[in-house]
Amino acid sequence: MTRRHTARAVGIALGVLADRVVGDPRRFHPVAGMGTVAAALERRVWSDSRVVGAVYTGTLVGGVAGLTAVADRGGPRTTVLTTAAATWASLGGTTLTRVVEDLGTLVGADDLDAARDLVPSLCGRDPRSLDADGMVRAAVESLAENTSDATVGPLVWAAIAGAPGALGYRMANTLDAMVGYRSERHGRFGWASARLDDLANLVPARVTGLAVVALGADRRGAVAAWRRDAGRHPSPNAGVVEAAFAGALGTGLGGLTVYPHGIEDRPRLGDGPPPTVDDLRRAVELSRRVQTVVAVAACGAALLVSRRSGR
Repeated sequence: MTRRHTARAVGIALGVLADRVVGDPRRFHPVAGMGTVAAALERRVWSDSRVVGAVYTGTLVGGVAGLTAVADRGGPRTTVLTTAAATWASLGGTTLTRVVEDLGTLVGADDLDAARDLVPSLCGRDPRSLDADGMVRAAVESLAENTSDATVGPLVWAAIAGAPGALGYRMANTLDAMVGYRSERHGRFGWASARLDDLANLVPARVTGLAVVALGADRRGAVAAWRRDAGRHPSPNAGVVEAAFAGALGTGLGGLTVYPHGIEDRPRLGDGPPPTVDDLRRAVELSRRVQTVVAVAACGAALLVSRRSGR
């Protein structure tokens, strides 16, 4: 096997290692930069129109992927460097689990105000609406969804399409978080961003669900919750991973969820009691196992894709 064939896999492995050792970059994070550019462009072009929103989405996602593809041109060394940088920038699993652990520690110590300060780092819910139980449920649901969005998704797309795939995916995911909500302002403008994110996550969410089933404490419970409950969730992908986590942990998720744009009554996922701080710790351990196994699988898949494509 030539260096050319191994370059993408080596780059993914280095990016994963950087995420494990360093976590998210503290300054000049590329994903934060994507969000800044996207917000600036939205202010200039916003219109209550699906067509305008689709052009906005296509311009940003296509622009990021295209620029990365240009930077990725070159020999194996260039591919290793660009793939490693893109993978590291796209991953958020280490920081995710650290924040969730910190929130669990604060809730366990009854320091609810400090715990609420961490909620915006995990999800878009209104922290003021959450008591201790609500924060734990929000953390488990966010951990489940972002195990897919912030780790498995970037790894799947890096394996399939290298650095352009990882960063293009991350741009789509960022846009969904920014404008994909069904709010009055973004109901039409953000439609394309939300649908593109759904499409980009169809495979990663199910890879995550399968990994949770394989690695969770209650495999039968994970399968049962996935089959029975996932389709009730408004997201075709978040429902899969949240239901699988709920079943694997033996907990119940869902219920009233307060966002700045309104209140949603999320369907029940799993048939156990609401999650506790101990369940949150077990969820973190499960997420880390999933991340590790998928990272190894992504490197193997990258080798296969590279060999078949001749790259």
